[in-house]
Amino acid sequence: MSEIERESMPYDVVIVGAGPSGLSAAIRLKQLNPDLEVVVLEKGSEVGAHILSGAVLDPCGLDALIPDWKERGAPISLKVKKDNFLVLGEAGSIRIPNFPMPPLLNNHGNYIVSMANVCRWLGEQAEELGVEVFPGMAASELVYGENDEVKGVVAGEFGRNPDGTEGPSYEPGMELHGKYVFLSEGVRGSLSKQVIAKYNLDANSDVPKFGVGMKEIWEIDPALHKEGTVTHTMGWPLGGNAGGGSFIYHAENNQINIGFVVHLNYKNPHLFPYMEFQRFKQHPAVKPLLEGGKRVAYGARAITEGGWQSIPKVVFPGGALLGCSAGLVNVPRIKGNHNAMLSGKAAAEAAYEAIKSEREGDELTAYETELRTGPIAKDLKKVRNVKPLWSKFGMVVSLMLGGFDMWVASLTGWNPLGTLKHGKTDAAATGKAADYKPIEYPRPDGTLSFDRLTNVSFSATNHEEEQPCHLQMADPSIPISVNLPEYAEPAQRYCPAGVYEVLRDDDGSNPRFQINAQNCVHCKTCDIKDPSQNINWQTPQGGEGPNYPNM
Repeated sequence: MSEIERESMPYDVVIVGAGPSGLSAAIRLKQLNPDLEVVVLEKGSEVGAHILSGAVLDPCGLDALIPDWKERGAPISLKVKKDNFLVLGEAGSIRIPNFPMPPLLNNHGNYIVSMANVCRWLGEQAEELGVEVFPGMAASELVYGENDEVKGVVAGEFGRNPDGTEGPSYEPGMELHGKYVFLSEGVRGSLSKQVIAKYNLDANSDVPKFGVGMKEIWEIDPALHKEGTVTHTMGWPLGGNAGGGSFIYHAENNQINIGFVVHLNYKNPHLFPYMEFQRFKQHPAVKPLLEGGKRVAYGARAITEGGWQSIPKVVFPGGALLGCSAGLVNVPRIKGNHNAMLSGKAAAEAAYEAIKSEREGDELTAYETELRTGPIAKDLKKVRNVKPLWSKFGMVVSLMLGGFDMWVASLTGWNPLGTLKHGKTDAAATGKAADYKPIEYPRPDGTLSFDRLTNVSFSATNHEEEQPCHLQMADPSIPISVNLPEYAEPAQRYCPAGVYEVLRDDDGSNPRFQINAQNCVHCKTCDIKDPSQNINWQTPQGGEGPNYPNM
């Protein structure tokens, strides 16, 4: 705990992050006991500002939390009408029929949604129940109690100078104390990382795995729009360079959500995920859909891909990890929002029972048990081997062996392949630049494909320059002394927002590393993929970062 004098406010439960898991936990706590004091802290300028997801929503989590969500006016109405799965080659595509697919991959009964707008609606439901929701309040620090338990967070600190000293308008923020603290920060949350390390929560789990997902919203020709159609692709342009694929969801109002995911365990450090996305849009199966259309939004975020075997222990003294902070995405289904909601509900029920028994600051073991044995476990255990198979053997083998494993697990509850290991971390998987050929990417045409900085302007991201850089390097010399000669400094390419640059003099000499923190869209890819693990992503001042309208 810092030495700064701060006021404190007591609550029953403090929740960090107004995503689907945090808001579900807040709502469930108030459903169980309206007298509980519950606060939700959101680093975005408003609820939903930092939410980016595909998204096709499995409503099972919402059904369990708010059974009458339709009557309450949830922004969830567009059912999936058609499901396509394509394998792309450079010049064409092959459609894989739906019947050989395991039933769990069927999107029948699911909805195409904006999760940003779903979270805005969940925020309204929480406030109606009496939850205090504070947007623009970044939780920057954990507060520990006498027994080394997490007893709260520091939120609302503003006005530090770039060198970290207190500026003329410095505000120290407040300590918000809770009987329990829920961390629902999303992927690679800065506080979640700290508690995982402090309490060794990952001692018995496999390494975490991630992808980077980039998304654009387009308004397209109404004649080409097929509302309710869902298309997923694999193959070109990634080929053998990386795992990943795309999604195209025909939403309402002649809009489509088009996105591209690259698994971050790729070896070739010359790979440029953002440019792979831009190249994908030139494919003959995609280009005609976009021609004459207009891009209206862009964003990016990391995605948890480790699945069942990578889930750390989710409880610690005084709190719990929820949703993507725990890594609950079902990778083959490309869905995690339903599990996020279920985790929030389960954590809330465990905290309610504990507080009713006059406990506080201990481990909510009932939540851990529910996560390991309940519907989340049933969802994730079936698909546990798809990601490690893809990592080891590539797309074709993972489709066949992974499909077999999922089919048997769906029918019997037993995975014939057991539980496969992931191997290296995504950072450690990065190969040496000398061992791989540089990849030539076509220049963006400004019509269907765009340079990063132009696209970042469509994320409405903003950061006050007069503050400490929230992208911290353990050793500022490493980008030029190690990463550049050994890995061709991949930060220049893996960041989907153009945050990192290697600048040189006109004659190519004097390389130096520049961080354009203002561009950051809070995807956390740098924290994950940097081969030297030299970059630590932390929250900037509250309210900063992207301002996604309906991602």
